[in-house]
Amino acid sequence: MSPMLIALGAMFLQQTFASVGKTLPAVVAPLVIAELHADPAWVGVYYGLSAAASLFAQMGCGSFIIRYGALRMSQVALVLLGGGMAAAAEGGLLGFGASAVVGGGGAAVSTPTSSQLLGRVSPPRLAPLVFSIKQTAVPAGLLICGFLGPAMAVALGWRGAMLATAVACVTGAAILQPLRARFDDDRVPSRRFRLSDFRATIASVLTARDLRALSFACFAFNGIQSVFTAYFVTYLVALGYELAAAGFLFSLTVAIAVPCRVLWGWLGSFYLAPRLVMAGLALGTAGSVALTGLFSAAWPTAAVGLVAAMVSATAVSWHGILLSETARLAPSGRVGAVTGGVLSFGQIGALAGPLIFSLLLHLTGDYGAGWAVCAVPALWVGISLLRPLAPAEHRGAMTAETPRVKAP
Repeated sequence: MSPMLIALGAMFLQQTFASVGKTLPAVVAPLVIAELHADPAWVGVYYGLSAAASLFAQMGCGSFIIRYGALRMSQVALVLLGGGMAAAAEGGLLGFGASAVVGGGGAAVSTPTSSQLLGRVSPPRLAPLVFSIKQTAVPAGLLICGFLGPAMAVALGWRGAMLATAVACVTGAAILQPLRARFDDDRVPSRRFRLSDFRATIASVLTARDLRALSFACFAFNGIQSVFTAYFVTYLVALGYELAAAGFLFSLTVAIAVPCRVLWGWLGSFYLAPRLVMAGLALGTAGSVALTGLFSAAWPTAAVGLVAAMVSATAVSWHGILLSETARLAPSGRVGAVTGGVLSFGQIGALAGPLIFSLLLHLTGDYGAGWAVCAVPALWVGISLLRPLAPAEHRGAMTAETPRVKAP
């Protein structure tokens, strides 16, 4: 098999495990809330804390990826996520705090590592499609979690479901071990982590206009996706759905993101400029999220599912296009670090989104205000991406880069 296909399969596997581990707390949240007599707003606090840990992890992971290799850091990410899930099973405030920080921070490294690896072995023309296929692992993990999460929680209890997921994450890390020598041959053992890496990572994306635009788009998209992942099941339960039915509908609608991510990558590789694809996704996100805030118990399940599918097709399907553009614009050998910089803005969105949503829910006692506020950044991004490029930017967008590193 070609190095590209092997790398794609390995990174798909690790991101599927990461997606399951990050989503499970949201799926079992109604059971945790009922047992611990907690305020539903704490779901947003948990994911906000996780996003804060992810922000620091992604800003500082570049040197570790260069030193230890993308494959090794993918394994580390899964082990840390498994540890976080095990900590959550303790059930107390300390356990969930450790889960958010350790698990969330660990899982956040999975995307920069996969971008570093796939950036080496993917032809530039096919990069949007390859990255989009890899990123279908995220909705695949959401789908698996939505179907199996409630069933595991019923059979094992929510604590047992957390522990089972922890074991699965560590197993996933072990499965990747045979590929380490093949794909980590570019590592630089002499590279050291420095505190200045945080500043350098942010500066690398803010000083480049195209990367800055991608960072702001990532902020909007990731913030909405985090709110949708954290609150959709709980939102449906509040509207009167049974947990199993809410989890099933969540999984069914998220499944739409799997073919949609591939479709957007295909369009971005062969037919439309990735910038225009992202603009369409942003505008679709704004409209569908605004409609989500209008749900009520009187809405037919089919209508709820249709709107949720629109959210899934847009707000949960942007990753491949954005990440492939990031890899294209990154300096040679720094794809992982630059990807971490762009994604760090996404983590700021993932931090702000659930926290603002939680605050509005606490203040108003209603979910509608939070969904309406979430639509605003996506609308702004969509409009800004539709603005014509300056002549210099247009020439840069039409210039395809040659492969930076020979495939192993």
